[in-house]
Amino acid sequence: MHEAVPRPFEDLPHELLRKRVRDIASGVEGVLMAVVREDVSDTPACERWVQLAYVRGPSGREMSTAVANIEAV
Repeated sequence: MHEAVPRPFEDLPHELLRKRVRDIASGVEGVLMAVVREDVSDTPACERWVQLAYVRGPSGREMSTAVANIEAV
């Protein structure tokens, strides 16, 4: 029998998905590819959830930043 494994993240809707954004912390501009609620804790006993935005920059690589750090371009 297969045990259910908890998901370490959850996709969230966002009005800027697939639109050009800027990460105000780094100045990087790109396309918002995803917003997720992610468990960044070390152990399941002490969960710590944060909301992260994944931005694909001009190089094609994606970077993560706090959702509060993104703004429309």
